[in-house]
Amino acid sequence: MSDVVRPIGTGWIVTGRVPGPDVDEFAESDQVIAALAGQNGHDSLLAVQHPNHTPQAMAEGLSVAEALPAAQRMLERLLDRDYRRVEHVVAPYLATGPDGTALGMLCLVDPAAVDADGQARIRQAEQVYPDVVAERAAVLAGLGCATSAAMLVPVMGGSALTTALRGVIERHDAPDVHLVDSDGREHRLWLLGPGPEQDELVTLAQRHPLLVADGNHRVAAATGARSALLALVTGGPALRVGPIHRMLVGTGHTADELAEAWRRIGLRVTDVDAVIAPDRPGSVLVLAGGRTLSVELPAAPSNEPLPRIDHGVVEHVLIGEALGIDPAGPLVRALPAGTRPVADADAVLLIAPVPYRDVLAVHDQGRRMPRKSTYFTPKPRSGLVLAKIAPLS
Repeated sequence: MSDVVRPIGTGWIVTGRVPGPDVDEFAESDQVIAALAGQNGHDSLLAVQHPNHTPQAMAEGLSVAEALPAAQRMLERLLDRDYRRVEHVVAPYLATGPDGTALGMLCLVDPAAVDADGQARIRQAEQVYPDVVAERAAVLAGLGCATSAAMLVPVMGGSALTTALRGVIERHDAPDVHLVDSDGREHRLWLLGPGPEQDELVTLAQRHPLLVADGNHRVAAATGARSALLALVTGGPALRVGPIHRMLVGTGHTADELAEAWRRIGLRVTDVDAVIAPDRPGSVLVLAGGRTLSVELPAAPSNEPLPRIDHGVVEHVLIGEALGIDPAGPLVRALPAGTRPVADADAVLLIAPVPYRDVLAVHDQGRRMPRKSTYFTPKPRSGLVLAKIAPLS
């Protein structure tokens, strides 16, 4: 139990801005490739995280393994230039913005920890894309350094951690890092070394199992790489769950073809004038070819466990069954709230946010949410703290 959560043994804290493009801005590999192409080969954390997507690696057709040596050298340069080293710390972290408030602690976590009954201490909440996990695990193992943090939420007792963290930051001076990101969120971070305060926070953070609110692929990658996980453990106090939509790209389907396919399997499809994304489960708004379609989702069969999550229905019924498209393939992309769709998208399917109570209910049943179905905010910014990751015994 004492090893579930632990301080960062060796880490680095950014001394100015995170080097390079905003590493949290890009959801798809083509966006990463385009951003790196515009950097003219300059060192950046984004290039370290995606070594096979740099212009040079792309031109030479390098695999992740073949591109890693250059990424390792680049990381060393960034650590020398843009970071300062810290030892045996946890990092109280406060993020505030229009999409909520998160007061938590950056630390290391064992993603494979189990309790005395063999139950996982870190509970993954969503299904994942195996190819993404494999690539991230290879990069993590090759670098030996975590460059971004997952967000973990205690399944209960989060308010006690929040109260303790408030006391810590009130007793300490100005934060070691203070910045405002491009979306107007304010991020403050303090460093807390060994002592009673650190011990109390570690104890509170690991008192109960931790649910993965954001970063299921990072958790799976750390598990696959048999390494510790850099994580923000937070109980709020005002986390929000926003929607993650879906885009169809390169399918060639028109609005008429989509409507016909969905009606063919018995769904009700109507044209509407207003583009108002649904705020409760049960329907999807589709933007395609200058038209706006409202699609009512089918009722759940009697043997299906509740609550039903719309994202699974959209992927398996609207996309898989009606269109014959692999929802995990390249023609379907996730679109987090507030992100612009790509210019050549055939359609954007706007899905209601999943109520937080439904997330907890699915977890309580031992089920997993459909992949890319929850968008917890505000998230920790990647690159503020980096952590050396040693293989777990």
